[in-house]
Amino acid sequence: MSAFSTEDFRAALGQFTTGVTIVTTVDDEGRKVGLTANSFNSVSLAPPLVLWSLSRTSGSLPAMSASRRYAINVLAADQRVLAERFARKGIDRFEGVSWRPGLSGAPLIDGAVASFECDNRSQHEAGDHIIFVGEVTHCRRRVGAVPLVFHGGRFFSGLAL
Repeated sequence: MSAFSTEDFRAALGQFTTGVTIVTTVDDEGRKVGLTANSFNSVSLAPPLVLWSLSRTSGSLPAMSASRRYAINVLAADQRVLAERFARKGIDRFEGVSWRPGLSGAPLIDGAVASFECDNRSQHEAGDHIIFVGEVTHCRRRVGAVPLVFHGGRFFSGLAL
C-alpha cells in the first residue's frame, strides 16, 4: 500500500457527501455556543443515539465538553449563510440569527430541516478530534424540506424528498 498525505486523505474524505449541521448549547454562564459540523451520524435506534465530532483545537470545545445538553440542527438548502457564519471565528455567531430555546434550553435554529435535542451521554478521544455521543431526548423534522449538503469542500442544495 502506498503512503498518502493529509491533503490526500482530506480530499478523499471530501468525496463523501454529508449533511450540514449547527450544534448548539448554552454554557454555564448562559452564553449561547454554536458551531458548524458535518460529522453527524446516527448510532442507535434503541436507545436513540447520534454522534458528531469536534476538533481538539476548536474554541467551542470547552463549552461543548462541559455541556450536559446540546442540540444538533440539520440545515436547509437556504441556510448556507448560517453554515458559513457558524464556521467563522471571532464573531457573535448568533447575532441576527432566528432561533428559539428547545426543551433542554439549547438553541434550535429556525428553518432547520430537523433538530435533535440530546443529553451529552459520552465523549471519546480519537486522534485530533473528540467524538460526542448524544442520547436524543426530543427530535422534530420539516417534511419535504430541502437539505443543505457538503461535498468536495463546497455546499450544495440537496434534492427535495
